[in-house]
Amino acid sequence: MSHTPASAVILLVLLSLAYLDDGGIHGFTYPTAKNTVAAPAARRIALGSASASADATTTWTTTTARFSSPWFAAESDGNGGAEMTRSSKDRLKAQILQLGAALDRGQSYNPTSGEYYSSTMEIARSRIKSLIARADPDGTNVPKSLNDIAGEWELVFTTVKHGIFRSSPFFLAVQEAFEYGREREAFGQDKATLFFKLHELQTCSWGISKIGRVAQRIDPTTGYLYSEFDTSIFSLTVIPILGWFKLLPTFGGCVVTASKARVADGGVIEMEVDYTTSRPVPGLNGLGEWIWSVKVPVGAVWKFLPWNGGRSATCSVTVRYVDEDFRIVEDKSGDLFVYTRPVVSRNLDI
Repeated sequence: MSHTPASAVILLVLLSLAYLDDGGIHGFTYPTAKNTVAAPAARRIALGSASASADATTTWTTTTARFSSPWFAAESDGNGGAEMTRSSKDRLKAQILQLGAALDRGQSYNPTSGEYYSSTMEIARSRIKSLIARADPDGTNVPKSLNDIAGEWELVFTTVKHGIFRSSPFFLAVQEAFEYGREREAFGQDKATLFFKLHELQTCSWGISKIGRVAQRIDPTTGYLYSEFDTSIFSLTVIPILGWFKLLPTFGGCVVTASKARVADGGVIEMEVDYTTSRPVPGLNGLGEWIWSVKVPVGAVWKFLPWNGGRSATCSVTVRYVDEDFRIVEDKSGDLFVYTRPVVSRNLDI
């Protein structure tokens, strides 16, 4: 028998199969019962039996190697489905984090582009609600004051459409301002949704703008909530089809919105936007040093805008669940925002 490279590879594969049959690796799914005749044949070939190699009727059926994970495998709900019914909090957290990574913190599902990933988004929403439902009945998972949610938090997932930056109190205030308008709908859509849809189309088309880190910092001492999101302009720009080099320089920074905040009954965070400023992001060029000292008095200007009717730039969200490393909030439209303690912390110089 001549040992060509191909026959050597086949021999190694068959030896591996024989080893699996002897129980060498227990994590793989073994072939189905109707194909068990193949295992002895594999052994004969591995031992150099020429007759077995000519046996065209003995074949292996490809089977999927299923690894049973206690963190990500779904459990049957008793009705033939795949809904989890007895998952621990830690297991749900792991699944939410995995879904957040798979969906790019929720940005992968965009109804403007299409309905793809919509089913995955619904599964993610159900996992978040399952974690909320497992909150301790004694109320320890609902904050009573800013001290219970103090510190730095990073956004890892949201169900909101048209921009994860909508976790900022500024955009939450814009959303709630539309609710006070005389007409809440335009072109068959509510005006808030239409506004954020158009905003996204204008700022994110052709790689103009990209959202990076989204975070919040809560300071009980000053009574302020600082919302941060990194934005880069012209991250990827090129002449369509012809271009193979970056056309425009990338610049940007961290947009910071400072809001007065307090925790009311039921875990409601009531906020009033004070001002918006920006801070440099390490490694990202800004428009110039002058930009970091600009402070826009949103709260003072807001009241004079005719469509706000003299109202303050207020908004609120409800903390549905919080513990030492997870925080879930819900806005008035029912969208959910999931925050965790950051692995890589960042100083905020205000």
